[in-house]
Amino acid sequence: MRRLIPIVLLALLLLVGTLGASGTYTLYLPLVARSGTPAALPSPTPTVSPAPAPSPTLQPAPAPSPTPRPDAPPPTQRHRVNAPYFATQELDDRFPEMAIFWFGRVDRTNNYADVRVGYNDSELYVDVTVFDRRLWYARNPTRATLTDWDALTLFLDTGDTRHRFVAQFSHEDLPREPYQAAYRAQGSTWQVANTAFQSRPGWRGEGLNDDVDDRGWAMTFRIPFASLGLDQRPPEGTRWLMALRLDDRDDRAGTPIEPQFWPPAWQVDDAASWGLLNFGLRPSYTPPSTRNPQSFTLRQGLDGLTVPDVAVGGGTVCGDGIDFWTEWGHLPHHAGARDFNIQNQSEIADWPCFSKYYVTFPLDSLPSGRVVVDAKLILHQFGNSQPADAEPSLIQVFTIDDDWQENTITWNTAPLARENVGAAWVPVLPDFPGWPGVPREFDLSSAVAEAYAAGEPLRLALYSADSAYHSGKYFVSSDTEDWNAVARPTLVVRLGNP
Repeated sequence: MRRLIPIVLLALLLLVGTLGASGTYTLYLPLVARSGTPAALPSPTPTVSPAPAPSPTLQPAPAPSPTPRPDAPPPTQRHRVNAPYFATQELDDRFPEMAIFWFGRVDRTNNYADVRVGYNDSELYVDVTVFDRRLWYARNPTRATLTDWDALTLFLDTGDTRHRFVAQFSHEDLPREPYQAAYRAQGSTWQVANTAFQSRPGWRGEGLNDDVDDRGWAMTFRIPFASLGLDQRPPEGTRWLMALRLDDRDDRAGTPIEPQFWPPAWQVDDAASWGLLNFGLRPSYTPPSTRNPQSFTLRQGLDGLTVPDVAVGGGTVCGDGIDFWTEWGHLPHHAGARDFNIQNQSEIADWPCFSKYYVTFPLDSLPSGRVVVDAKLILHQFGNSQPADAEPSLIQVFTIDDDWQENTITWNTAPLARENVGAAWVPVLPDFPGWPGVPREFDLSSAVAEAYAAGEPLRLALYSADSAYHSGKYFVSSDTEDWNAVARPTLVVRLGNP
């Protein structure tokens, strides 16, 4: 799990990877934070299961049903995150179940970030993992120059007050107070505030404040609700505005690098440009009264339908054979693949193994004038990374706004998530189950209802907030051969007459 523990226990948790093609070995630590001088980082060693006996489908852990406030207006924000509530004190333990979204790009200068969000009775938890080639922090930080170095700024608008939390990256052994600051908006200016919060850094690389390539860093924000003037957690369905700023420094001189934002077009004074933070998961879909329900199956090649799909990221081989900083994020190297991988980890050093999946279902073949009763996405799993050591994954589904082209989409150009709209636990397959694989279902009733009512295709992305090693889950794509067509990604929609 992604949490700090006493250094004396570190040796008990070391895991040594297998020999790679280079003849060197990869030393993996199941922590994000690091003490002492880091070891060198060879390319991650991919772990691929054989072409893959089905195991029982796991059900997601029960979650509270959010009840939107009756006075809440429809959101105008383009990017939204539905944060899960956890009835636990230690939110680090629920790291792989956090809501996740992403922004930025990975190359020699720019940074990419995965953001995980959740909350409990006492605090909001926001964790950001950053892919960054060079890691720099101030030896003698000042409040005014915190963002001149690698840093993250979290903006929150609770409805009556705007807050700004700045956290500069640093070595984890250093006290955090000099590296963080809180502000509160007063009119059009930001005033220093005594708002209590915690920031916790982590990193992976050769070393800090040098000109040697690293892998990246992380920052966890923990914002007590009490410090925001609340005497309890926000009721489910409460909506706040949220934004993030990511600052980067790659050399001692501080060569200017433009900061990156989520949402990308964020402007502090334009509420519509902020992201929307909703407390609680999306409410379960309740269809209106209908009659004569009829089921429709949408799949690549079925009745002439075209369902484009593609993966971006490291695939099943962790981007083997390409440069991680100049090629990994830029190359469309998965177009036409017959299968795809979905993978994430808390181990920053392994980001070349991370993989997302995109698929678009045209809905114009469905009869018009009906009402969506329910809808589900079916993917067929045939394997996973290193079954003996793997753990189940909570794979999340997101709607996206933008079209993409299978032959040109890359990690850096892939659309951002609009909203997390569903999730399902995908277990580990110990062996190959035979074709077509094991079906995994995702309830997407509300997302399909919205797309159908708007006359738009259903544009989806799938990703996970996994923490464990060997988290990759392998599925059949739209490009598989016709003999295995039933395994292609499938959308089953039931429509009724109003």
